[in-house]
Amino acid sequence: MPRPPRLLLSHSYYHIMARGNNRHTIFESEDDYGYYIKLIKRFKKELPFNLYHFCLMPNHIHLLAQTKKAENFSLFMKKINLAYFHHYNKRYGWVGHFWQDRFKSQPVGKDEYFIQCGKYVELNPLRAGLVKDIEEWSYSSYRFYALGEPNKLLTPDPFFQDLAKKEKRQKAYQELLISDMVNESYDAKIWGSGGQIHNEEEKVRYHLKNKVTV
Repeated sequence: MPRPPRLLLSHSYYHIMARGNNRHTIFESEDDYGYYIKLIKRFKKELPFNLYHFCLMPNHIHLLAQTKKAENFSLFMKKINLAYFHHYNKRYGWVGHFWQDRFKSQPVGKDEYFIQCGKYVELNPLRAGLVKDIEEWSYSSYRFYALGEPNKLLTPDPFFQDLAKKEKRQKAYQELLISDMVNESYDAKIWGSGGQIHNEEEKVRYHLKNKVTV
């Protein structure tokens, strides 16, 4: 039975996920993470879109992005996943399917909770127990927002400037809370890490419990 066509619209916001087949590790070393980031830079220049938040995990990736031309973004994902597969195959001699099916795309509204979705994505390594301090994880957008670390890949989250005055935004981002109250208004099941790297699903909670006041 053929797969249904993907619903991906131009100029829309999505939480994009791609995972290794059978939850297999896709990043074996620091060099692998770095190579994937180089591929994002390469193909993003060729097929432009806005990338607001991202996180690379050992067996899957998260992107919070806005499409420009939907067909270009689909081509971007096809190219980057194929190029990375060739890199991995050459380095580790992989046999068989590498990625699990097509990438997933969860629509995200551009509202006050948009930035919280981004931070949720960035906290994956902490929830998975890969680091004790999220600032230690180099393969996400967290340090761009929380520490002011330059990153040319990123378009600043449109709600970042609303957190506080310029000199206090980084601190406000660090203190941004994610709460269970999202269950009542924005609760979506997706797969990812959610406490353990190989869990089948994780709950994405986008909403604020309290806004930071400074």
